[in-house]
Amino acid sequence: MTLPDLNLLFALDVLLAEGSVARAARRLRLSPSAMSRTLARLRDATGDPLLVRAGRGLVATPRAEELRRQVGTVVQDAEALLRPVRLLDLSRLDRIFTLRTNEGFVEEFGPRLVARVGVDAPGVRLRFAPKSDKDMMSLRDAAIDLEVGVAGETGPEVRIQALFRDRFIAAVREGHPLGEGVVTPERYAAGRHVSVSRRGRERGPIDEALSALGLQRTVVCMVSGFSAALAMARASDLIASVPERHTEGARAGMHSFALPVATMEVTISMLWHPRLDADPAQRWLRERVREVCSASRRTINAT
Repeated sequence: MTLPDLNLLFALDVLLAEGSVARAARRLRLSPSAMSRTLARLRDATGDPLLVRAGRGLVATPRAEELRRQVGTVVQDAEALLRPVRLLDLSRLDRIFTLRTNEGFVEEFGPRLVARVGVDAPGVRLRFAPKSDKDMMSLRDAAIDLEVGVAGETGPEVRIQALFRDRFIAAVREGHPLGEGVVTPERYAAGRHVSVSRRGRERGPIDEALSALGLQRTVVCMVSGFSAALAMARASDLIASVPERHTEGARAGMHSFALPVATMEVTISMLWHPRLDADPAQRWLRERVREVCSASRRTINAT
């Protein structure tokens, strides 16, 4: 009985991840014709076309989608078996780790993370990349070590671990009329609001919740970040609705209260490529992120 060529697993992993013979060839440093021959061998081995032409591109067959969920783990395990075990000497570790996240996470958790990392590994530097780099930098090509945020649609090759849940609250300056008494949906909606939207959207989940009660808030300005929204609310009578845990420090000296309408909580997670699973330095970094995120648990009481 002829044994299968296990090298095909690595090619299959890259082909299914890229969905393109040309891009897979570049990643594996092969010529397009050599990559096409490899795809032909994979088709013979699996008895399935795997990638079929659709317009100018290729789409995965149902069998390929099934294999995509398995081959990444197999390749990762194989790489871990062949990687020499090394003890991590944090005192000598000299690396730059790139974390992609939003400004709220950097402002609230960044200083504690830098301090915590510095205790163990003074030679490590952290680079916080903005979410605007999402199209230019990816987990797959090693431009990003770790991403922190709300996990959207991700491929099977991405690892996800929840860090904490966050909810939206409202913040106003000290002495604001909403600082006293019960904040009803009507009182909240009647105020003047500053909203946060990186894409310039005028409506969001809070507006939908108010609309279900027959209410509409007046948004007089929009900004792209929570810090800017809080700065404006601190210096005026505007109401800023912001995530609680992401803005704990930025809201110091302001009056915060629970929203008088129900909105969904969001789960903040960290995401990384499975090729980094077994790397001792990467595992140490992820543990420090978890540690820092679990340190603060203060909440705002409902009114």
